[in-house]
Amino acid sequence: MNLQNKKVIMLVEDNFEDLELWYPVLRLREEKITVYIVGAEKDKIYKGKHGIPVKSDFNFEEIDSSNYDALLIPGGWAPDRLRRYSRVKNLVKTMNNQKKIIGTICHAGWVLASSEIINKRELTSVSAIKDDLKNAGANWKNKEVVVDNNLVTSRTPKDLPVFVKTIIDKLKN
Repeated sequence: MNLQNKKVIMLVEDNFEDLELWYPVLRLREEKITVYIVGAEKDKIYKGKHGIPVKSDFNFEEIDSSNYDALLIPGGWAPDRLRRYSRVKNLVKTMNNQKKIIGTICHAGWVLASSEIINKRELTSVSAIKDDLKNAGANWKNKEVVVDNNLVTSRTPKDLPVFVKTIIDKLKN
């Protein structure tokens, strides 16, 4: 299937987990999927935990969820900051209501919990936040990837190959 018309948002904030941002971005772009880096500020250089930079294409306010097929959120410490933005939480809620793909890995489950969309949903994350997700009503599983309708979640960088393959497969449908 031709994925050239697919558009994906990758949220960013300082201290993102470098691999969890760059691996999906590069793999999706290899599939000819357009990936936009979106942060609190447009054209800002954000730095990952290991120092790898990324420049944002848009800011949160410039995004209309109806124009995108998926939303991805990398882990690291960035999710703790991202979940404080009401615009991010509204974007997550809206895309969830639109049944668009939402992919999170590692600590990014915090954003889902703060967006109040995981009650009675199955998902996974890094084990360090499993209690937070359970307390938000999620049914947490210790698996490399968990799919619950439009949600695709994974635990850590070692799960990236199956996580990204699952995202790509869902974009094909």
